[in-house]
Amino acid sequence: MKNSIKVLLIIIIAFGTYFVFDDLYFKTLRKWLFEVTNQLGVSHIVTYIISGIPLFIGVLFIGRKTDFFQNLGLDKSITKGFLFALICTLPMYIGFSIVFNFNSEISLNTFLISVVSAGFFEELFFRGFLFGLLFKKTKLGFILSVLFGSIYFGFLHLYQSTELAELLGIFLVTFLGSVLFAWVYAEWNFNIWVPIFLHMLMNLSWELFSVSDNAFGGMYSNVFRLLTVAFIIVLTVYYKKKKGKKLEITKKTLWLQKH
Repeated sequence: MKNSIKVLLIIIIAFGTYFVFDDLYFKTLRKWLFEVTNQLGVSHIVTYIISGIPLFIGVLFIGRKTDFFQNLGLDKSITKGFLFALICTLPMYIGFSIVFNFNSEISLNTFLISVVSAGFFEELFFRGFLFGLLFKKTKLGFILSVLFGSIYFGFLHLYQSTELAELLGIFLVTFLGSVLFAWVYAEWNFNIWVPIFLHMLMNLSWELFSVSDNAFGGMYSNVFRLLTVAFIIVLTVYYKKKKGKKLEITKKTLWLQKH
């Protein structure tokens, strides 16, 4: 119990520090780096790395230095994460290519910011650090571990619209997406590359085709996105049953854990 409280306090302090820095200085630092590098995408990535320092320090305080990559799920198979994500996102790529026009104006900056940076750092910070360490290192169950991060993750995307109905849709999609990515992260033996590549490839499909200006999308985009979600869930459950492994998230681990 004492260790759970210690870990919880470290996570709160580390993520709180990251939150303040991100809110107050992210845009300013990125602007300064852009003036130096003259490359917005690279500046965005470097700013993310710097803003994540409090989280990286938090990981070091929680476990041994040698466990740093393991605690964030970075030590697992990159290939497995990519192949699984590629198969699951095929409905979006096939469907979007039929229904929507190809976006010939996609730029390197868009790719680096909306695909690479968003996919990697959002998953590393929200799933790898915030959810993963809470679920693995404390007695909190899945719901309590995922709740705050998913609510915050949903609010982060509200800048994409000013209309109430669209705002609610954007929040719901990104909140549920955060829960799904946390679930798949846990079920794939805390391999952070699984949600990272899912996030990257889903975002890339959104950018490659003229789907929508925000995360909510329309009827056709959500039909194909739901097919991808179904693939993620069904293939994950099938993989675990085939390997003879029990599901990580069950009734026993929903609220509190006994480890």
